[in-house]
Amino acid sequence: MSLLSGFPIRIDQIRSDMDNPGLSDYEVSLLQIAEKITNGTVIDISYTGTTVLIRPGSIIGGKFQHECSVSRGLGYYLEFLISLAPFSKNTVEATLFGVTNNSIDLSVDSIRTVTLPTLLHFGIDSNIELLVKKRGAEPLGGGEVRFVCPAVRQIKNMIFTDKGYIKRIRGIAYSTRVSPQTANRVVEAARSILNQFTPDIYLYTDAYKGKESGLSPGFGLTLVAESTTGALISTELNGAAGMPSEDLGKECAKQLLSEVCKGGCFDSYHQWLVLLMMTMSTEDVSKTNFGKLNKFTIQYLRDLKTFFNVTFKIEPNNDDDSINITGVGIGHINVNKNVV
Repeated sequence: MSLLSGFPIRIDQIRSDMDNPGLSDYEVSLLQIAEKITNGTVIDISYTGTTVLIRPGSIIGGKFQHECSVSRGLGYYLEFLISLAPFSKNTVEATLFGVTNNSIDLSVDSIRTVTLPTLLHFGIDSNIELLVKKRGAEPLGGGEVRFVCPAVRQIKNMIFTDKGYIKRIRGIAYSTRVSPQTANRVVEAARSILNQFTPDIYLYTDAYKGKESGLSPGFGLTLVAESTTGALISTELNGAAGMPSEDLGKECAKQLLSEVCKGGCFDSYHQWLVLLMMTMSTEDVSKTNFGKLNKFTIQYLRDLKTFFNVTFKIEPNNDDDSINITGVGIGHINVNKNVV
């Protein structure tokens, strides 16, 4: 938010009362990406790492590579890039190395199938892509992805309040350095539950071997439910040590059903991105529908108020337990964008 708004920020007492105080390695790695994608940004970290001062510069984008910390998944860094890339001077072409799938962050599959299509609602739809070149499960990683996002002059507002009805479910079961049958068992277990609700289900397996399989064994499942109005609801689960593949498939399917029951046009993982884009959009009304707000989204609303002085009208939906979100964008215009 500091980079987008142009306001400096100082963060004090970062884990000052913990055994390992200061910034974590993945946070330092994220700040390094911020330096690569901007020009003139000054980042000062104290000797103990418990204080950070950021003086934002201009977002220039461009082509770069980065070896990400394996403490977090590549989804952690991609979310940061996705929030900045549309407002850069040049097209962002980033090649990231690290963990593609873990139990903390969004996987590259969710980013590709749900996060990027979410940007379509705001008019960001040309030549944006995420290519998974290598898989890399935790803890050692070894994955590689290429992210491309063009700069836009201005993003449009969004009116999307009709979540519709679920019409189909798609999914990806991946496996690295384990038997390809593992992914097949995950798919069969998930289908045994999902088939009770809709016949239009297509789950495909993505088994990696050799150099493209990364440095650690792993498997997992990403599920996406699409509604009649284009709403995308997703969930994912990665296998833990000793966890049967059948249990993973069934648990992931149950999590998807639970996410759908929450209601809303967007799942809980993408509420923050929708709010950010509504804030940065044209000076017109944007309106959408969410399920239950999670703790991160509530804090994110406070941060949007701090950096952009933007507030949203939140009111319950009379038809179900969801809530309606209404706000007016700040009319941000990307003056840095190169004119062809």
